[in-house]
Amino acid sequence: MRSFRFLLSRRWALFAAAIVVVAYATWWLGGWQFDRLADRKDRNAIVRANEDGPPTPVGDVMRTGEGVSEDDEWSRVTATGTYAVEDTVIVRYRTRDGVAGIDVVVPLVTSSGTSVLVDRGWLQTENQGATPDDVPAPPSGEVTINGWLRVDGTGDSTLVTDQSTRAVNSTAIGEALNREVYGGFVDLESEDPAPATSLAPVELPELDNGPHFFYGLQWWFFGVLAIFGFFYLMYDEWRTAGRGGAAPARAERKTKVKKVRQSNHPYVRARQEQEAREAAEAAAAEREAAETSSGSPG
Repeated sequence: MRSFRFLLSRRWALFAAAIVVVAYATWWLGGWQFDRLADRKDRNAIVRANEDGPPTPVGDVMRTGEGVSEDDEWSRVTATGTYAVEDTVIVRYRTRDGVAGIDVVVPLVTSSGTSVLVDRGWLQTENQGATPDDVPAPPSGEVTINGWLRVDGTGDSTLVTDQSTRAVNSTAIGEALNREVYGGFVDLESEDPAPATSLAPVELPELDNGPHFFYGLQWWFFGVLAIFGFFYLMYDEWRTAGRGGAAPARAERKTKVKKVRQSNHPYVRARQEQEAREAAEAAAAEREAAETSSGSPG
């Protein structure tokens, strides 16, 4: 009788435990991807609302010594002042479509004396980079700028050396330039008056949902596949065990009949006829001997 007692073996117990772990892990990873999708949708909604809003004076949303809230990032802001060209900072390793380049950050000194760091755009350069003297000059005199508010970068990449850095951090740049600056910085949208030579505009964030939805489905599919595979292998083991417990059938030997190869060749046919005659003569001789033996007196 077929039984599932094999599931109590150590091998199957370990196999079942592994499947439980895999199923839980894939379920958790799938849920994590869908949570990231929800967070991204919420973040995109905030960015869209901020990008489409009217410009706000920098003094209303930016403070010295304070960072920018993530909920305020990509808000449109406006400021008026004079560019401090001598304190231009180069942001290195800004590659676009495989092309080496830099971002150009220039402090805009407002009427209050506090500077707002303005990322004026991107400039293609050679692999060795560029210096502040290599970049196009901003407009001179009083300038009004509109742009998008950005959160400061973090980590070792914010270190400023010789007016060059890898990520914009208002605190690090303010200390390096010995200037009082607002927290955060601004990605330039427009400036009035326009410069003689413009830089490539900053790239706005992509507001798609990313790959999280399909990643979540993939993780859950892997979990379902693992469970299905376990039950299929269990069924296969059960079926094999039931088949192995039945009495084995006796195999019958089959006699192979040797087929005589037919041929129309005269030599072969003559030889076959001779063999047939010899066999008939031998059989007749055996019969005659048998008759003689049976007819002799005892």
